[in-house]
This record gives sequence, structure tokens and C-alpha cells, in this order.
Amino acid sequence: MKFERKDFLWGGATASSQIEGAYDVDGKSLTLAEMRPFNPNLDRKNNQEMNNYTKEDYEKSIENIDNLHYPKRFGIDFYHRYKEDIALFKEAGMNIFRMSIAWSRIFPNGDESEPNKDGLEFYRKVFQECKNNGIEVMLTVQHYDVPYPIAKKYKGWSNKKVIDLYIKFVSVIMNEYKDLVKYWLPFNEINVAPWSPITGLGIFKEDYKTSSEYLNAAFQGLHNQFYAQAKVIQIAKTISKNIKMGCMIANMTTYSIDCNPVNVLENLLTQQINRYFFYDVVAKGEYPTYSKRFFKEKNIKIDMTAEELKVIKENTVEYITFSYYMTSTVSKELNNQNGGNLIMGGKNPFLKATEWGWQIDPIGLRITLNELWDRYQLPLFISENGIGVVEKLDKNNTVDDSYRIEYLKEHFIQINEAIGDGVDVFGYTMWTPIDVVSLSTNEMSKRYGLIYVDYDDYHKGTGNRYKKKSFEWFKDFIKTKEL
Repeated sequence: MKFERKDFLWGGATASSQIEGAYDVDGKSLTLAEMRPFNPNLDRKNNQEMNNYTKEDYEKSIENIDNLHYPKRFGIDFYHRYKEDIALFKEAGMNIFRMSIAWSRIFPNGDESEPNKDGLEFYRKVFQECKNNGIEVMLTVQHYDVPYPIAKKYKGWSNKKVIDLYIKFVSVIMNEYKDLVKYWLPFNEINVAPWSPITGLGIFKEDYKTSSEYLNAAFQGLHNQFYAQAKVIQIAKTISKNIKMGCMIANMTTYSIDCNPVNVLENLLTQQINRYFFYDVVAKGEYPTYSKRFFKEKNIKIDMTAEELKVIKENTVEYITFSYYMTSTVSKELNNQNGGNLIMGGKNPFLKATEWGWQIDPIGLRITLNELWDRYQLPLFISENGIGVVEKLDKNNTVDDSYRIEYLKEHFIQINEAIGDGVDVFGYTMWTPIDVVSLSTNEMSKRYGLIYVDYDDYHKGTGNRYKKKSFEWFKDFIKTKEL
């Protein structure tokens, strides 16, 4: 089978907090992501690891009194090795690199009057290196790395003052990089807000008396991000026609466990609140009617103004990007739970799962692409998709990851089928082109890349890069487009 679309963008995706390292270099402040330690006793199938740390734990991490290891402070040292990594991406045949920018490098405290010039210069060099290698940049502005000073001083995104800090930050980097970066995503997986407020919003649960107050703060923070995203889309129009503004949402496609109408309805309601709600706001520009009942039943009261809603309505996204790792099942009585990205889901007896419990469903990607295209009629881009596996270098200094080749191939086939269905899907960035520190579990052991990085969970190793078998397969696929 030949992949049909000729102008398709192929590449990989990363996040600054998972690759850069150099956490205390050139004026950078700590981010919340860099303040979560590696837990050697973690339960890989428990997706709540990110939510297990208290405000006190974060504060203690600053001086590291307990002498713990904080993996995201070291990443894979992309800060010093970016030229080497970008050269490998080019060699693999990639023509787009989705990466993020660390707010903490540009405005370390969030509220400085002037940006940090060293931070601006670092990203300029990275973007220029991509351009020199014929690679487009898709830039995520905030990718799960709220600067600690913003969380501490302002209580994160629950505070509307953070909107202005963010808009200032984005205005600076848009003006700085408008000729180097074409594709912009204001927030990574914006829908993480209600599931992990500390991760997406920088909101400490200890700052709220009850769980309902915490939930309300999460939806307030989400609204503030919806407005901030719309506002920077509005601003982008005044800066450059070269800037293309999209969104990034963690896609949660689910199936009813059976054809019992009770479970079918439960799945519909789940899809509305866990999935379509977020797409509807950023693509249609308004809160969907079904969300009003949800807010009423959960006693959620959001401070939103007519002006904010007007800006959201008039500044929707030009294209939709989303992460797709798995599908799961839904039933009224969900007893047999399975692992997943951000939230738990039911097991599907027809699917295999990874060691982390993520169920592999290539056909579900075709279903997802068709559903999103039919509903929104906006160009689609798969900005994250991949498989995490525990891997070791073999005696030939490579990894025989035939399972990753199979995973990628089967998903590429379904993308091709969706294109045949008439879906406008224009690109794909795998998570990840190179091994990184895991978001949820803080492991290096959980490896996603085509390129092996020689670090263990405590960052012992050389940090050297080695091509896996999948690297050569992907390189050949890019040349031939044969599946």
C-alpha cells in the first residue's frame, strides 16, 4: 500500500520539560514538572502518579532536602545537544518537529517587565537549526510546565491575572519568532485541566478547602485558558499572516461496552464531557448546551464575562491537533478498569495493551479522524501517537523494536484509509522521535523514541544517541511511502 497524500507532514513531538535539562542555566526558574521526583515504587498502570504530590512536596524539592532524583531537571540534555538531535531528525526524513517553549526561560517569574534575552536566544538558535535542516516547527507554548513562581504567587491559572502574564509572554515570542515558526498551539492537551489541575493549570489542591472548590477552580482555570487561547489567536492575526493557530487536545475516543441503551447513553455523555466539550469551545467558539447541565449538576460556577465569550466566539482555531494513544470502553458500572493517558477507561477484550495498560487501537484512529472531520470540518493533525516500552541496547548498540514498527505501520495505514474516506488530515508527529523522560511516571525506562538515549531512571549513562531498528524503517518509509 502506498501512502497517498503527497504534501503530508511527518515528524516527531517532544516537550521542553522532558528533553531540555539545564534547569538552572541562563536565568531559568523551576517549573512544576521539574519538581516531581522519580518514584522507584511507582505503579505503572496508575495514571495518578502526577497527582500524588502535595504543595509541601513541591516546596521541599527546591532545596532537595531528601536528596531525591528529579528527572525533568536533566531531560536528555537537548539544551546542549539540540544540533545533534535535529540532524538525526533530518536523517530520518522528518519535515516537521513539534516542540514546546519553556515559559520559565523567557519570563522566569512570569511577571518581569522584560523577557530573558538568554532564553530568547536559545530558542532562536533551535528554530534556526530546524529551518537550516528543512524542518518546520510546530510550537506548543505551554506544555505541562507552569513556572513554580506563577503557581506560588498567583495560584496558577485559576487567577485571571495569569491570563495577562501569558498574553504578554506569547506576544513576545510571536513577534520574536514569527518568521521561524509557522504552526502554533497555545496549550498542550488543554483538557487535562479537570483531571490534573496541578499539571495543566498549576493549581495546588491544598489551596482549596473542599474537593468541589478545587474542581470549580479547575474549570475556572480551563475557562481562563480558553479565553487566553482565543486572545492570542486574535493577536496573532495582527502580527503575521505566516502564523497558523491551532489547538491541542488529548483525544479520548471510547466505545460503549455493549449495545445496552444504558451503556450507550453513558458513553454519549462521557464523550460529550471528556472529549467533544473541549473541541466545541475552541472550534465552534462557544460552550455547548450540554455543558450547562453538567455544570449545574456539579455546582460549577465559572466567572466569565460577555467580552471573554465574544473573544472566544470570534477567534476559533484554524486546524485541530490531538493526541491519540488508545481507546477504552464505557459502561454505567465501570468495574474492570484499564490504564490510560490522563484518565482511566474500561478494558476492551478485542484489543491488546501495553505494560502501562494503554490499549492499542489503530482502527480507532480512523474512527476518530472521521468523527472529528464530520463534526468540525477543520484540517486535522495528529500531534502525538506512539508506544512506550522498556528497552535496552543490545550488543550491536541498537534496539530491535519490531513492535514499534508494527505499531507505527498499522496507525499509518489507518491514517491513509481516513484520507481515502475524504478526511483532511495533513500531518503526524509521533511521540516521540527520541527517548525522553515520561510525563506521568518520570521514567527514562518508558521509551517511545526511534532514537535510544543512554540514560537510566537516575540519569546514569553517557546520554549518547543510538538509532533503533524503527529509525531505519521510518527513514525507508519516508523515501518510499510504502506500507
